[in-house]
Amino acid sequence: MAARTSSILLPFLRVGVPLRRRRCLGGSPWPQRSGRSLSGGVAPPLSPQLAGRSYAELHALSVKEPEAFWGSVAKDRLIWSRAFQQVSDCDLATGRISWFGGGQLNVSVNCLDVHVAKDPDRVALIWEKDEPGTEERVTYRELLETTCRLANTLKSHGVRKGDRVAIYMPPSPIAVAAMLACARIGAVHTVVFAGFSSEALAGRIQDAQCKVVITCNQGVRGGRLINLKATVDGAVKNCPSVQHVFVAQRTSHSMPMGKLDRPLEEAMARESAECPPEPMGSEDMLFMLYTSGSTGKPKGIVHTQAGYLLYTSLTHQYVFDYSPGDVFGCVADIGWITGHSYVVYGPLSNGATTVLFESTPVYPDPGRYWETVQRLRINQFYGAPTAIRLLLKYDETWVTKYDRTSLKTLGSETGGVCIAPRPAEKGAEIRPAMAMRPFFGIQLTLMGDKGETITGNDVSGALCISKPWPGMARTIFGDHQRFVDAYFKPFPGHYFTGDGAYRSKEGYYQITGRMDDVINISGHRLGTAEIEDALDEHPDVPETAVIGISHDIKGEVPFAFVVLKENAAKTQEAVVEELRQLVASKIAKYAVPDHFLVVKRLPKTRSGKIMRRILRKVAMDQADSLGDVSTLDDPSVVTEIVQAHKRYSSQSAKA
Repeated sequence: MAARTSSILLPFLRVGVPLRRRRCLGGSPWPQRSGRSLSGGVAPPLSPQLAGRSYAELHALSVKEPEAFWGSVAKDRLIWSRAFQQVSDCDLATGRISWFGGGQLNVSVNCLDVHVAKDPDRVALIWEKDEPGTEERVTYRELLETTCRLANTLKSHGVRKGDRVAIYMPPSPIAVAAMLACARIGAVHTVVFAGFSSEALAGRIQDAQCKVVITCNQGVRGGRLINLKATVDGAVKNCPSVQHVFVAQRTSHSMPMGKLDRPLEEAMARESAECPPEPMGSEDMLFMLYTSGSTGKPKGIVHTQAGYLLYTSLTHQYVFDYSPGDVFGCVADIGWITGHSYVVYGPLSNGATTVLFESTPVYPDPGRYWETVQRLRINQFYGAPTAIRLLLKYDETWVTKYDRTSLKTLGSETGGVCIAPRPAEKGAEIRPAMAMRPFFGIQLTLMGDKGETITGNDVSGALCISKPWPGMARTIFGDHQRFVDAYFKPFPGHYFTGDGAYRSKEGYYQITGRMDDVINISGHRLGTAEIEDALDEHPDVPETAVIGISHDIKGEVPFAFVVLKENAAKTQEAVVEELRQLVASKIAKYAVPDHFLVVKRLPKTRSGKIMRRILRKVAMDQADSLGDVSTLDDPSVVTEIVQAHKRYSSQSAKA
């Protein structure tokens, strides 16, 4: 799980019905089959020692006796080259997190070799390429051979255990092989979303001191060609640590090759299809993944070998109701933690068939997801909330025209599931838009403003996790103190998720929004997410973003950026007036935004995160000091919003 834990919740969507308007998306129980496990599937028990226990019994054991629980599961589920001697050695006060000390294993062996030995021709990857109907399938044997050739290529060019390798590639079999090749030889991969600018890529390469970059000549997305090689060329000019750039051919277009460049396919063809796996310590680094920090400097979040693999394996199986033979469709990019966990490592560790989605939700039309579900017979579909909100702008016939009967589970995206409707007892309740239940090993605590523990139900507070779990991030690369200050200092002895949460009368958990998105209106503290929830209930409003701006009298006031549906039934003025009434009735009159700015779209990163920093600058007439906007999915959106704000300000001045 990435350290920023807005990625902790997994609401489910309702299977087989049109999409509904929700800020978080949820669902209801699906039919249970006989002989099903905790998650409803026919998957084996967690371990032989834990067989026959209920969810409540297993969860209680996992938090009261974590060493017994995780020790048993780790021994049974993972292939070790040397057994671990100590289950855990953790101290949340200092941010020390260590699991399965003394043990050695290789992640690629657990994801490939064990399955090749049993069923080499099982399909590992379905590459859903940009153009519908052109998918390619890769078996576990083929993926292992490609991984070994690529691993040997890296070794032949001086990459050793502990060296960092940057991967700047779109979702593809060769990108997955690159990740697994690094794991095979003990190198540390850092995957950078193949859409970031040269500047953003260079910053990540420099921070990690990468020795090698692996990329493609071009990317293909939404019917467009993206010159990835040119972006890498611009980045490595400022990265003296880079010794080689391997270039794979996604398209037939030739690219100029410099002195650092090596054609990847040619280099791999010269190497053996066998590569002995490097034994790795449980706490050796597996990968680094950069997330945008509030200070503007990206944070290199570190995950290690055994704990991460075990946790993604377990959550993939039990949260998603995965059964052998299912087609698992996580449409996240491999450049995000969700793609690492639930496109690559989780599914492959369980021997699943996993989908690599190269395209966009609206190419060639807004029915792309559901056409893909129909064609590939996907059983679990896992998508980003931001993509679902995008699709809400379109008619529901784009969903209903396709056959979705293969689906048994849908979820909204996270990077390492800590709270979810499943696992649970057979037939247990699922509530729409609610994360609900903690996963095994997760002990949740609500904390008050003064650091006190909030007890009982029907209460709200800062969401913390009071016990360590194997899937935790371990540190921020090169800056452990920053890691401690961000996640362990706010509430000593607890991991602070950064989120607020509500615990219902029944004890279920609902995420209420980021704690740092709080504004103070005349002494009233109010989360912007609460205002957004009210605004999002309007049928003509698929998406909103609310920020706080300074006010001479009130201290702060809400400023709402509103996206309207293309076929909105009412005028802009009428919708805004109804939005005012909605907030007043749902929350209070003081919560009604002082400003409403209608825009075509919101500024988002490629992972779908709304860049509120940019919105705040625009709202406060500071558009000349926006800072770096290169991580936006489409930087031109900034110009649109700035121009819309100028028109709004001009009209307000005349009023």
